[in-house]
Amino acid sequence: MVLVTTPDWNADHGKLRTFLRKDGRWKAEGRAVNVSIGRAGSAWGLGLHDRHAGPRKREGDGRSPAGVFRLGTAFGYAGTLRTALPYAAMQATHYCVDVTSSPLYNRIVDTRDVGEAAVQGSTEPMRRDIHADGDVRYKAGFVIEHNSAGLAGGGSCIFAHLWRKPGEATSGCTAMDEAAMQRLLRWLDPKQMPVFVLLPQAEYAKLAAGWQLPPAAD
Repeated sequence: MVLVTTPDWNADHGKLRTFLRKDGRWKAEGRAVNVSIGRAGSAWGLGLHDRHAGPRKREGDGRSPAGVFRLGTAFGYAGTLRTALPYAAMQATHYCVDVTSSPLYNRIVDTRDVGEAAVQGSTEPMRRDIHADGDVRYKAGFVIEHNSAGLAGGGSCIFAHLWRKPGEATSGCTAMDEAAMQRLLRWLDPKQMPVFVLLPQAEYAKLAAGWQLPPAAD
């Protein structure tokens, strides 16, 4: 489990911890690290959890999705990365489609396959170093499987990725420094069926027992 807890729904930062379940109990792995999340905080996303009262994630709201989510493909600028997750090397032709009316909404696509017109209006080129003045944020990361069904307007292109500078908030992703990301990618094992959990502390306290989450930490 990759666990992110934040002070409240409107906080743009939190702590990331990692856990492995052994003999029916969660064991902490590694140290907690600082992360940034959406500039407007967090809101309930569409994942493996049931519906709960509180804010709902919507396209363009600047909030990171809260809840429990599967992990998708790792991605990056290099031809390979040291990770056991499935890995996709991004090219200048890769985009994540954030256009709500598109049939490709919330999917990473290659214009060599779908054509340039299919990504018209998308603001998420996956090679940001090429398309956005050397931006390093997508140099290494992985997909957080929010809204995997592609519900229009439900929120798209949710990743764990690098930050450009410490503490800089995101548009709805979870960002960290490169050392933390490299450790996370090396540690994650798809055979262990990892999940990504993000919750404000008050929601964590209410749901920890029912969701069988690790013990709370400061």
